[in-house]
Amino acid sequence: RDRRIIIMLFVFPEQVESLYPRPGWVELDPEVLWSQFIGVIKEAVHAAGLHMRQIAGLGISTQRGTFITWHKRTGKPFHNFISWQDLRSAELVNSWNNSLLLKVIHVIFTVLHFLTGNDRYLAPSFLTFSTHQASMKLSWVFKNIHEVTAKKNNCCFGTVDTWLLYRLTKGSVYATDYSNASATGIFEPFTKCWNPTLCNLLSIPVSIYPPVRDTSFNFGSTDSEIFGVPIPIMALVADQQSAMFGECCFHPGDVKLTMGTGGFWNVNTGEHLFASRGSLYPLIGWKIGEEVVYLTEGSISDVGTAIKWALDIELFTNVDETAEMAQSTADSEGVCFIPGLQVSGDDPYLCASFMGLKPSTTRNHLVRAILESVAFRNKLLYDIIVKKVHIPLRTIRADGGVSNNSFVMQMTSDLINKKIEKPANVEMSSLGAAFLAGLASGFWTNKKQLKKLRRIEAVFEPQKDSEEYRPAMDAWLQAMKHSPHW
Repeated sequence: RDRRIIIMLFVFPEQVESLYPRPGWVELDPEVLWSQFIGVIKEAVHAAGLHMRQIAGLGISTQRGTFITWHKRTGKPFHNFISWQDLRSAELVNSWNNSLLLKVIHVIFTVLHFLTGNDRYLAPSFLTFSTHQASMKLSWVFKNIHEVTAKKNNCCFGTVDTWLLYRLTKGSVYATDYSNASATGIFEPFTKCWNPTLCNLLSIPVSIYPPVRDTSFNFGSTDSEIFGVPIPIMALVADQQSAMFGECCFHPGDVKLTMGTGGFWNVNTGEHLFASRGSLYPLIGWKIGEEVVYLTEGSISDVGTAIKWALDIELFTNVDETAEMAQSTADSEGVCFIPGLQVSGDDPYLCASFMGLKPSTTRNHLVRAILESVAFRNKLLYDIIVKKVHIPLRTIRADGGVSNNSFVMQMTSDLINKKIEKPANVEMSSLGAAFLAGLASGFWTNKKQLKKLRRIEAVFEPQKDSEEYRPAMDAWLQAMKHSPHW
């Protein structure tokens, strides 16, 4: 074709080195992230034998809970990026979750929901804070970083997408999209605006938040000095929602299971927004024009993180070995792996541990215990979803690096008694960003065209009765009960 047809995309790079200035703190250097971001784009274009002028649009998919604040006029950051994994707000989270004020809020909104039947009042009646959300860490920033408080009238807040957009346009565009905003814990999905009541409670000025735009949208163009030519920025999207879109989970009841650094179950709930219940969280999946699609999400921790740790301490030499190692033994011989956070994430101080170690324990037993813990947690979260989300669930589509592990995939399929599809390319966040940018640029005109591009590499169907895993799962659940507050 004569037109420009290439869609360029970028996913927040896992290779950006995390900084650990204090125990529990996890940060990223913004300048390192920026230089790697630019480098990845240039390298990808060069490797494809293309020129920047051929790029039709840029779609950006990033981590959601990682954020930074900076000076509105100078663009200078007040601190490093604070990662979604950071635990500096743990004390603040526990204080709020155990506070009398939060209990009063629960009672008030429970009564309002009873009187009105409006689900908008149900979410605050279940409100709890988490270290994963940006809300509490941002409250910590305003309490502990004097420069932010002193210059709050000139302070900008942004998750990774907002900051990259700001840098790409040299400060001329300041915005985020609905998918990223809804994952901060500060954005009200029912009203689709930043929550002023919550901001007042946490002493955070509403003025620091960026305007919220559609997910598939022309955000403007990159400054021509960066790549030599201006490139339209056609999509901003949070990584989990982007993976959902990349998997073509466009219909209510479609389920996406991402197993990367953490594990995320997302259910498309269509036009209906389910209020937060237990360990499930309501999100805006994407907004494209008049279409708003909602998701319900549950998450588990230490999925890819635990496997990477096992690689670092040389339990194995290659991740590809782990499925075979787990299958080489009939069971874990009673060894249980307890992740750093449970499914609900209600104990931010919990450390990962092994229980049931014996003189006969081998590396294979340890590896199997780690992989079993992923499947067991998938089972727990799936059961919560079935109980709480009252819509028929369709085919489950998996992605993320850990979905390449046949042992985890098959065991999860057995435990939940459902078929699971794995795509040929497990980096669905990238594909979702490309799809959204392509729709905004007119390269694709509808979702039917996107569905035709799906490629399924493997399908895992139940092979064992879930009851065969009952003794091992009961032992693991018992070990979990002994682990809190360790």
